[in-house]
Amino acid sequence: MAVGVFELFSVGIGPSSSHTVGPMRAGAVFARELRERGLLDSVGSLRVDLYGSLAATGRGHGTFTAVLLGLEGFEPEEILPEQVEERLASIAETGRLNLAAGRGLEYGVEDMVLHPLTVLPRHTNGMKFSVYGHAEPEGDTSDGAGPLLHEATFFSVGGGFIVREGEEAAAQQELDESKKELPLPFRTAAELLGRCASKGLSISDIMLINEKASRTEEEIRAGLLHIWRVMEACVESSLKREGLLPGGLKVRRRAPDWHERLLKEDKDRDPKYWQEWVNLIALAVNEENASGGRVVTAPTNGAAGIIPAVLYYALNYAPGMDSATQADKDDVVVRFLLAAGAVGVLYKDQASISGAEVGCQGEVGSASSMAAAGLAEDMGGTPGQV
Repeated sequence: MAVGVFELFSVGIGPSSSHTVGPMRAGAVFARELRERGLLDSVGSLRVDLYGSLAATGRGHGTFTAVLLGLEGFEPEEILPEQVEERLASIAETGRLNLAAGRGLEYGVEDMVLHPLTVLPRHTNGMKFSVYGHAEPEGDTSDGAGPLLHEATFFSVGGGFIVREGEEAAAQQELDESKKELPLPFRTAAELLGRCASKGLSISDIMLINEKASRTEEEIRAGLLHIWRVMEACVESSLKREGLLPGGLKVRRRAPDWHERLLKEDKDRDPKYWQEWVNLIALAVNEENASGGRVVTAPTNGAAGIIPAVLYYALNYAPGMDSATQADKDDVVVRFLLAAGAVGVLYKDQASISGAEVGCQGEVGSASSMAAAGLAEDMGGTPGQV
C-alpha cells in the first residue's frame, strides 16, 4: 500500500514510534496469526528475541512492555493509557501473559532474550517471535521447549512502520504497484511540483486526490480532524499531569506550571505571546509522549510535538483566524495535514524518518519541514514556496 497521510499520522502510545509503536504492532500481528491459524491451544511456550537498538535501549523506550501488550492483541491505535497501566500491572503481578487475548501463558519482561550487540542485516531494530508446542520428553528441543509451531521476524523501521523478514521485496513491489494506482503519483519533490504545475493544483489538492483512491472525501476529512482531536487531547492530558517524568533522571514536568503562568500573563491572548504558546504545545506533547501517553506519530513519536504546535499557531495566530468559523478552522486542519503529509511521503520514500537511521535530528528535521509546508499551504503559499 502506498504511504499516505494516515500512515504518517497514526495514533499510538509513547515514548517512541520505532521502539514502542512498531514493536507493539509487530507483536499484535504475530498474535493475530496465532489466532487465525488455530494455534493458541497448542502453544506451550513463547520466546521473544530483541536485537540491536531494541535490546540496547528497549527498557527506557518501553519496548519490552509494548511487545507484551502487542502479544496480548492490543493495537497501538486503539489501546488506552488506562488499559496499558492495568494490563502491565497484571502481567507484573501474576507473571502471566494473555497471548492473543485467548491463551494464558507464563511470560514476562524478564523472559525476553536480548541481543544488544547483534544487528540483523535488514535493520538495527529487529525482533523475532517464536512459539512452541507442549514439551514431550522424547521430542524436547535443547532448551526444554516443545516443537516449533510458528515464528516470525520483524523490523521496526521508523514512524511505527514494520517490515517482515523475507517479505521486503514483496512489500516494496506492493508499494510500487499501489503507487501506479494513484491518480497523481510522485516520488520526488520535482515530480510533485510537476503535478501541481500541470494540473494547476496545490500540494494539498494533490494529496487529497491520491487519498481519494482508497477513501471518500468525507472519510478523509473526518480522519484528519480526528487526528487533530487526538493531538489536542494529548496536550490537554499533559497539562493536567504534574510530577516527575518516568526514568532515573527525575525530570520534573514543566508544561503544567508553564501553562498556569501563561494563563495569568496572557489573559487576553495577546499575539505577542504566540511563541510562548507554540513552545508550550510542543513541550506538552513531548512530555505526554515521554510518559507513555497517547500521541500521534508526526511523523514519529520523538518529533510528535512540532506539527501540533505549528498547527496550533495556524489556527490561533495566522492572519484572518480571529474571525474564522469552525468550518474555516476545519479547512485549515485538513489542508495543513495534507500538505505536511506530502512532504512526509517524500522523506519516507527517498530518505528516512527513523531516528535509528538518521538520528533524532533527522526526525525533528522532517517534522519541522512538514510543519512548515502545512503552514505555508494554509497561508496561501505557492507549491514552490510550500
